[in-house]
Amino acid sequence: MFDQTLVDTALRVGSALASRSSDILVGMDTRTTSPLLMHLVISGILGSGGTAHVAGIAPTPSVAYSTRTVKTGCMITASHNPEEYNGLKLFNPNGSSFTQSQQAEMEELIKIRHWTDWQHQGSERAIDALTPHKNAILDKVNIETGTTVVVDCGNGAGCVLTPDLLADAGAKTICINCDPSGYFARPSEPLKENVSYIGKLVKKTESACAVVHDGDADRMMAFDNKGRYIDGDHLLMLFTRYLDAKHVVTTSDASMIIEEIAEVRRTPVGDTYVSEELLRWGDFGGEPSGAWIFPKISYCPDGPYAAALFCEISSEWNVAQELDAMPSYPILRESFSCTTARETLTALGAAKPTDGIRIADEEGWCLIRASGTEPKIRITAEGKNLQKAKEILKKGRSMIKQGKTA
Repeated sequence: MFDQTLVDTALRVGSALASRSSDILVGMDTRTTSPLLMHLVISGILGSGGTAHVAGIAPTPSVAYSTRTVKTGCMITASHNPEEYNGLKLFNPNGSSFTQSQQAEMEELIKIRHWTDWQHQGSERAIDALTPHKNAILDKVNIETGTTVVVDCGNGAGCVLTPDLLADAGAKTICINCDPSGYFARPSEPLKENVSYIGKLVKKTESACAVVHDGDADRMMAFDNKGRYIDGDHLLMLFTRYLDAKHVVTTSDASMIIEEIAEVRRTPVGDTYVSEELLRWGDFGGEPSGAWIFPKISYCPDGPYAAALFCEISSEWNVAQELDAMPSYPILRESFSCTTARETLTALGAAKPTDGIRIADEEGWCLIRASGTEPKIRITAEGKNLQKAKEILKKGRSMIKQGKTA
């Protein structure tokens, strides 16, 4: 939530970044509080002798991509959260988010004063973070000319890039919620229930597909040519097949269908974990929430690139037919109120309660994790048939009971 603590933190983060890096790129999403926070970060950088390269409104992946020209990137955004929230994301030159050890370092650095004297104040420069990112995507994507696509940017940062990107790549765009007003016409997270109106628009306009973003455009979800919302697991599989990716990194809650076409490594839930693993191994990565990472571009989830690539796929393939031919296994989800959720997961052997523990065999899997925001334990189970899914869900419930009594 936007409050005084976040205001104070933004100034301190800018100062801390300047203490470790001489050049810092700063961008922001469209939220009404983003300019204030951006100026506070810039003030911290200048007051500690650094150079602030200011991108203004830009998607998070554009800021991450252009961080290669400086030492560190800072994005002002709350990503897929509502407008009243805001925050900061920090990036390395390769586009990856700060690792856990780097985050720990920053937490210590913001406790220290790094201000310099009047003779050594820093400087501020404007930078175009959109064009380099856009050109890098256009170099890799080609949409069949005239392909009609619906684009919904949710009034977020994607408005300043994705519509023009798709048009330049060859698409005929039908734009909705592409005004970067800072007031979201729909909930920012591109969940099926938040964008249910898109399917009718795809059918009415006879579009090849639709793409939707969250507030900072690091996420992308999509609709097929029949106007059907595509779940994240099948988007992951579609991208993997089209890219002919042999080694895929995804999260512990992703469907096992991906393991039928690629060698897979799993991480805890969260795109930063996927990014860290991709630095060591893998051709492509993502998580079902809509975060897709293409190492040939950067190690940041890239909604605009994913949107352009999906439109290219839709101009070449009958996506609905491709999806209908893919396997689909039943997934069951439950949550339990538990005031000792974290302690219970620790008792079950989880190194980090919110990452949880995952049990699996060839026929199914179960993920048990503590909620990061509520006093709850969440359990997800998937099986190759409903009976197996129920069986492994029951096993997960039994483990939770054991953890509570441990």
